[in-house]
Amino acid sequence: MPKQIKGNPRRKPPEPARDHAAIDTWLGEIMPAMQPIVTSLDESIRALVPNLNYAVKFHRAFYGLPEQGWIIEIAAYFKSVNVLFLGGADFAPPPPLGNTGRTRYVKVTTVDEGQRAELRAWIKMAGLTRGWC
Repeated sequence: MPKQIKGNPRRKPPEPARDHAAIDTWLGEIMPAMQPIVTSLDESIRALVPNLNYAVKFHRAFYGLPEQGWIIEIAAYFKSVNVLFLGGADFAPPPPLGNTGRTRYVKVTTVDEGQRAELRAWIKMAGLTRGWC
């Protein structure tokens, strides 16, 4: 039986919304230099994973599915954007960064990096993998 994903016990999962409004607002609040990268990632996630729920919590964007929980989290920083796959340890191969729990991630510093085939494949895998509930 697969191990139950518990997430961080101090953090409660965000409340899901079917509309994208919270993420649209968040996009306008992040560092201007990171906005094109995050916008491109957001578009890819929405194109590759249908029927998403959305939320913003902890100054991060969350993407999830009713059956799998929260599957992707985006954190925008000053010089990079981290794309966290909340079930990424289950991917074959998993994203290269992170070594605790089931979360794995990648750092993206350009729009082109965000469109790499490997990253797009992980986004698709996230839509098929249980995340954080």
